Amino acid sequence: MESEPYLIPVEMATFEEEIKKSRFITYLAHTPSVEAAKAFVQQIKAKHSDARHNCWAFVAGRPSDSMKWGFSDDGEPSGTAGKPILAQLTGSGIGEITAVVTRYSGGIKLGTGGLVKAYGGGVQQALTVLQTKEKVITSELTLSCAYNQVSLVESLLAEYAGVQLSADYGNQVEMIVAVDSRIVDEFTAKLTNRSGGRIIPVSGSQ
Repeated sequence: MESEPYLIPVEMATFEEEIKKSRFITYLAHTPSVEAAKAFVQQIKAKHSDARHNCWAFVAGRPSDSMKWGFSDDGEPSGTAGKPILAQLTGSGIGEITAVVTRYSGGIKLGTGGLVKAYGGGVQQALTVLQTKEKVITSELTLSCAYNQVSLVESLLAEYAGVQLSADYGNQVEMIVAVDSRIVDEFTAKLTNRSGGRIIPVSGSQ
C-alpha cells in the first residue's frame, strides 16, 4: 500500500570490524532519493579514496519499491558485496537508506563465502545500532473557506494530526493542507459534512 508508513534512518550509523586482517567499515545513512544515495556513496568514496573497495547498495524510497534499488561490488568478485549488502537493507524493511562498506585489504583472501558474510554481516551489525523513525505518507488537499470557517478547518486538522502548508487570504481563505494518506477520505468527508457542504477539499495543490 502506497499510503502505509515505513521506517527511515534518523542519523548516520557506522560499524567497524577486522576479519582476517581486512578492515571493514560500514556506513548507513538516510538518503531520500537516488540522487542523494549516489551523492552519499561518492562522499564515502572520497573519504576513503585509499581503500581498495567501497562497495554499496541503496533503497532510495519505499522499502518495497525495487525501481529505487541499486548496488555495486566495486571491484570485488561479482555477487560477493553489493547483493549481500542490498539483501540486508531490503530485509530490514527500512526505506530511504544507503549502505557503503569500505574495505582495507589485509592481504589474506577471504574467498567468496567469506566476502558475502563480511559485507552482509557488517550491514547487519550496523542496522542493530541504527536509529529509525516512522515516515508517515501524507496527501495534499486544497480547500477554500470563509473567514469564519477557518477555526473549523484548524480544529479538524488538529483532530487528524494534519498540517496547514499554506494559506492565502483573499475574498475567501485558500488553504493547502497535508493529512495522513490513510485517513484523507475520512477527513474530507467530515470537513464537507461539518461545513454543510460549503468546504469541499480537492486532492493535490492546485
